[in-house]
Amino acid sequence: MIDPLVKIMAQLRDPKNGCPWDIAQDFKSIAPYTIEEAYEVSDAIDRNDMEDLKDELGDLLLQVVFHSQMANEAGFFTIDDVITAICDKMTRRHPHIFANTDVENWDWEKLKESERNDSGQSSAMDGVARTLPALMRAQKLQKRAKRTGFDWDEIDDCIAKLEEEIAELKAAKNDAEKHEESGDLLFAAVNVVRHYGIDAEIALKDGNNKFESRFRLMEEMAGKAFEDLSLQDKEELWQKAKNVS
Repeated sequence: MIDPLVKIMAQLRDPKNGCPWDIAQDFKSIAPYTIEEAYEVSDAIDRNDMEDLKDELGDLLLQVVFHSQMANEAGFFTIDDVITAICDKMTRRHPHIFANTDVENWDWEKLKESERNDSGQSSAMDGVARTLPALMRAQKLQKRAKRTGFDWDEIDDCIAKLEEEIAELKAAKNDAEKHEESGDLLFAAVNVVRHYGIDAEIALKDGNNKFESRFRLMEEMAGKAFEDLSLQDKEELWQKAKNVS
């Protein structure tokens, strides 16, 4: 079923009869659209909108085909190579399903680590994409460090480190130092919630949604005069909104 889409993309990229916009694109110019489509898939799931999810998955699939077509034109690989590679990977990573391996002796993380070693990656940090959302990337880097034994044993140590970073941010003397210490503070905060077993990216997402919902409720309660209210009046509305939601 993917063949019609592959043919459409090949036609769009045809140098003579294709679409000028599609022809002009390259991997870097398309990458932001790929990321955007992945987020739109996530948003449709979050809203439990299955009709929209169907459309967004199609848009995301188009991105895979687009990149594969450009790679094919450059002689790197084809869409068939992409499909074969992921099939091989999923089969290899599930030996308890496809190779009759005892599930008790199957370790997903060790298998992935072995794959990284086989691919020539030398650092525990290798393979953590720099384009991931910052909180998610912080978690992944910390988890990789943990596997090497570089991690706090106690949550109190993580909290103490967070408090230390707050103090260092307060003591920062210029914008450059404030910028650096802010990064250290946020990284330490991710470390704390990770030790509590909480996904920082999801927790902040939920926190954002909660703030937005309460803020909208404040605006509704105040009407058009919201911006003209004093900070104290807005705080009172905030407390009312918290009691409702």
